[in-house]
Amino acid sequence: MKNFLISLVFLLGVFSCNNSNNLSDVSYGKKTEHPGKVLMEKNCNVCHSPSASHDSRLAPPMIAVKKHYINSETSKQEFIAAMKAWVENPNKQDAKMFGAVRRFGVMPKANYSEKTIEQIADYIYDHDIDQPEWFQEHFENRKGKDRMN
Repeated sequence: MKNFLISLVFLLGVFSCNNSNNLSDVSYGKKTEHPGKVLMEKNCNVCHSPSASHDSRLAPPMIAVKKHYINSETSKQEFIAAMKAWVENPNKQDAKMFGAVRRFGVMPKANYSEKTIEQIADYIYDHDIDQPEWFQEHFENRKGKDRMN
């Protein structure tokens, strides 16, 4: 009888270890972030912060960049090309945000890889971008009417 109980406990242990629930199938609720979002937060938001006040900004928020560069006819490829051209060679003649250039000057040249710029632009084009609380009213009242694409 003792051997039977030991055998039964052993068999139950073996069968319970062969459970079909695979831990790799478990979702932990952490969604992988778009690489462009991570890169934008690390590289762009230093100056283009979505949380800086209007008066203490170093550069326009990224949502302003998006709204000035993208309209209903802008394709993703066109936007990515425009972002690459600007980041690789920022200059007053090619600026689309004249008010920002007047206020902040031309953005300094950044030495980001082409892939980094593409990933950031891809994220900006397809996703909602964080914006300062004051931005929407400001954009509608002033900057959004300066010059849109």
